[in-house]
Amino acid sequence: MTIHREGYGIIAISTLILGSIQTGNYFLYKYTDWLWLYLLLSIGALVMIYLVIQFFRIPNRKVVFSENDILCPADGKIVVIEEVEEGEYFNDKRIQISIFMSPLNVHANYNPISGIIKYVKYHPGLFLVAWHPKSSSENERSTFVTEHKNGQEVLFRQIAGAVARRICYYVATKQSVTTGEEFGFIKFGSRIDLLLPLDAKINVKIGDRVQSRITKIGELK
Repeated sequence: MTIHREGYGIIAISTLILGSIQTGNYFLYKYTDWLWLYLLLSIGALVMIYLVIQFFRIPNRKVVFSENDILCPADGKIVVIEEVEEGEYFNDKRIQISIFMSPLNVHANYNPISGIIKYVKYHPGLFLVAWHPKSSSENERSTFVTEHKNGQEVLFRQIAGAVARRICYYVATKQSVTTGEEFGFIKFGSRIDLLLPLDAKINVKIGDRVQSRITKIGELK
């Protein structure tokens, strides 16, 4: 396991703040002799720094995929599988698969297919809860489209939630990408939408717990 580079600054600041609080806690204990309060605050500080560090964890995972596989781009839970009218890029019907990422999930995001990035666009917006139906079109979000070598295109979208306040991505149009490579990161709870061709084979169902770079969402025809 490693720590994502997006977490270095936050972890350092959190450590300084919690260290200062713990120093004050120690002097309070020396003044009051309240051991129970000292232990309670000490445990609380340890839990907080653990939660911050685990949010930015990147587990070591072996990526195995076939040419037409659509790998899961994020850890989380499948909350939507439905046919929708996609209006930003395709302007036609697609299969939408949405993955809700809680603050306890790994928050790095990975390319679901190999190909050429055809479209990248950031949209400022609201911060509705990530499972809200309108979050896909009204929340802060970034949209990407990758063209597979067979000519089919897959749209995937990072969506900020009520807690997530920063979307990071590291790809650009005309860039060649490989399935399972990192393309972005979302800080503190969010959602990923996949918009797939109607004839794509789907291997997941609503309620499934999925893992990035491991779970096979489906296959392109």
